[in-house]
Formats: sequence, structure tokens, C-alpha cells
Amino acid sequence: MRTPPRPLLILALACAATLAGFGIRTNAQQTTGPRERTLYVSAVDKNGEPVPDLGPDAFVVREDGVRREVLRVSRATEPIDIALLVDNSTAAEGEITFLREALSAFVAKMAPGNNIAVIALADRPTILVDYTSDAGRLSNAVGRLFPMPQSGMTLLDAIVETTQGLVRRETPRAVIVPVITDGIEFTNRYSKDVVAALDRVDAALHIVTIGQFIHNEEHGIRERSFLLGTGPEKTGGQQIMLLSPHGLDQAMQKLARELSSQYKVIYARPQSLIPPERTEVSSAKAGVTMRGAPGRGESGA
Repeated sequence: MRTPPRPLLILALACAATLAGFGIRTNAQQTTGPRERTLYVSAVDKNGEPVPDLGPDAFVVREDGVRREVLRVSRATEPIDIALLVDNSTAAEGEITFLREALSAFVAKMAPGNNIAVIALADRPTILVDYTSDAGRLSNAVGRLFPMPQSGMTLLDAIVETTQGLVRRETPRAVIVPVITDGIEFTNRYSKDVVAALDRVDAALHIVTIGQFIHNEEHGIRERSFLLGTGPEKTGGQQIMLLSPHGLDQAMQKLARELSSQYKVIYARPQSLIPPERTEVSSAKAGVTMRGAPGRGESGA
């Protein structure tokens, strides 16, 4: 067997080492450099109205208390999956006309460019119309809302089942909007599990409540109270509290304006094997309230 000249062998080994070294450095840069993450953020003034024309310096993003660099900000134009969870239990009998009118106006405002599902809550979660941008179908579904006699509500079960449906969808933004009255809640679930289900699909919870919602220790009422106290804040949503249904249409239109005016906030996160437990967004400007949720599938490392 013929042996190659030594100088050529040395040169080949040197080239191989150089290429290998280059590959190692490139991989190291890829695994240690920051990754871009996305938040969809509402910015509203003291009256709850959207604040326009904000730049990166207006947003403060923290992960587990550590501030992250905001790279760029733009208006969010990505479609939203909106699940409307509507109370049609016996307790909603006096409010059902207000619900039909306010929700019809809401879907007319939000349907173009977004997908909306309408889910009734009496006795068991029931899909009246699955996700669609067809305003006519949505309006017809809302118009068919009637209170179910001798029934209670199934809010916690409906939220969990809605998140299970969202797992199969790829829309960048997801929002769950329950509109409920202060009636009986039937569930065996716990609020912490409901919040965890929302977190898994990066869905913001905006709850509209009509009534006083007095806490007691009956399981369903207790866990619903805990959900009202923690779910909206932890998911980047809000609780909109109404004592009577007369302000429902105004509240739903304000929510529609907020969701239609969100910002897409891109920030940098260092590479890590352990994802943050909590991401928070706040305002660097006085008088502006911010709330936001990660883009779908972006809550991991």
C-alpha cells in the first residue's frame, strides 16, 4: 500500500481541524445567543381605551423578574381565535336579551379576519357554532341563545374543553371570553388546573361577569371565585365586572377595540434549558396599563 507524502497528510489534517473548529464555534453561537420571543400586548389608558403609536421604549418585559430587551414593536395583524363562552343557564334568564344584543354586535366587529366560536354553558359545554369568520353564522348562533330551565353553569369545564380544542389549531393568538351571570356553577375541577390548561395553549382569559359573585365554600362557587381572582391576571387577560347587564354592550365593544388594537412585541430571551415560570409586561409610560400573552407555542425555552 502506498503511503501519501507527509506534507500532504499534515495539510489535510490541518484543514479538517480548521473546519471542525469552525463548526463548533458556529453551534456554540447558536446555542448561547438570544432567541426572539413574541408577546401580544394590549395597551389601554385609564378609560380602558387603546393607546396608539407606542414604540419599544414604552414596553417593559420581565421574565421571572429579569428585564429583557425589547427589540421591536408593531401593530398585531395576526388572526385571533376567540372562544365566546356564554351563560344560558337559568340564572341568565333576565339577562339573555342583553346577551344576544351585545354579543351580536361583538361578533360583527370581530369576525372579519378572526375566527370565533360560540359555546353555551348550561348543564354542559355545548358548541353552538365552531370557529368561523362568517358573521352571519355567528349572529344566528347568538340569536338562538335561550335560558335552559332548571340548569346551572359549567364554566370551568368549558374553559378546559376549549383549551383542548385550541391544541389542534395553529392561530397565533387565542382569547377565551366567558360572559357569565352569578348563578350556580357545576364542576369537579380546580381553578389551578384550569389556569394551567390556559397556560399550555397561551390563551388569554377575559371574563365578563354580571352580578355580585359572592364567595362561598361550595366547591363550584369556590373554585369559580378563585378562577376569577387569578385566571385573567395570570394569562394576560382581565375581569370586566358589571353589576347589571345594561352596560354589557358598551363593555363588549370596548373589549373589541382593545383586541383589535394589540401590539406585537418582539423581545430577546437568552438561551436556557429551563423556561421562565412567569412573563410580565408593563408600561414605561404613566397612565398606560398593559397586559399580554405569549404568541401561541412560544411559552417554552
